[in-house]
Amino acid sequence: MSGAGDFFRQSGPGRWGLALTVVLLALALAAPWLAPADPTAQNLAARLAGPSGAHWMGTDALGRDILSRILFGARVSIFVGISVVFGAGLAGLAIGSLAGYCGGWFDRVVNVVLINAFLSFPGILLAIAFAAFLGPGIGKVILALVVTGWAGYARLARAQILQAREMEYVLAARSLGASPARILLRHLLPNILQPVLVQATIGMAGAILAESTLSFLGVGVLAPRPSWGAMLNDARSHLFDAPHIVIFPALAVMAAVLAFNLLGDALRDWMDPRLRSYLIVTSLTR
Repeated sequence: MSGAGDFFRQSGPGRWGLALTVVLLALALAAPWLAPADPTAQNLAARLAGPSGAHWMGTDALGRDILSRILFGARVSIFVGISVVFGAGLAGLAIGSLAGYCGGWFDRVVNVVLINAFLSFPGILLAIAFAAFLGPGIGKVILALVVTGWAGYARLARAQILQAREMEYVLAARSLGASPARILLRHLLPNILQPVLVQATIGMAGAILAESTLSFLGVGVLAPRPSWGAMLNDARSHLFDAPHIVIFPALAVMAAVLAFNLLGDALRDWMDPRLRSYLIVTSLTR
């Protein structure tokens, strides 16, 4: 933990990413207590009101409090992001690890037919196609993003397993009679989790952006549940007469994506052995 502390003290982007991520998670968890109003309550008499003491971020076209909707929209985005990363990461890690360890025809089928086939198409277009086929709804959005996102984790896990399975500790475990399942679960998987963790952190940003995109296109989260993408879709016709209903949801999406990208980049740098050696040397010379 001291190494992580040294890195975050010296990495400005890492500190900002960690701070933004913590704030975002805190706001999402505390949304029911922080929201000043019901996010679905309509008040047509106060529609399109600008920021004021009563409504810090103004109201939308139906008079709903934008701050409350952004706070509850953060819960939706974080829930979708965590679910997608967990589901896609688990599926990709299992498939890629098996392909890399088993090799042979199974590896060729998984790598050429499955992984390359999914990665050859833009992920967001596949997600839109699956979401349109499955229909709107938060569960279906998660399923669509998991189906289109597992291939990246599988490719990374396969590459790491192909490299790690020839290491001395794996050969020693094999010579001692360890079963393939034990070698894979006890020796290989724990040693390839670091790059997968980095990709999962950056994948959170991609999942949040993808959910906002699907909701913006009308195939994502169903109304009246607040969603940043749906809020941007509702605000399109009021871009010039009430720009606040566009600015605040867009800033929320930008902050969330930026937070997880900065945190993922910081974790990737921290897990680089050369950078960690540099941090140790600089800390000893102080």
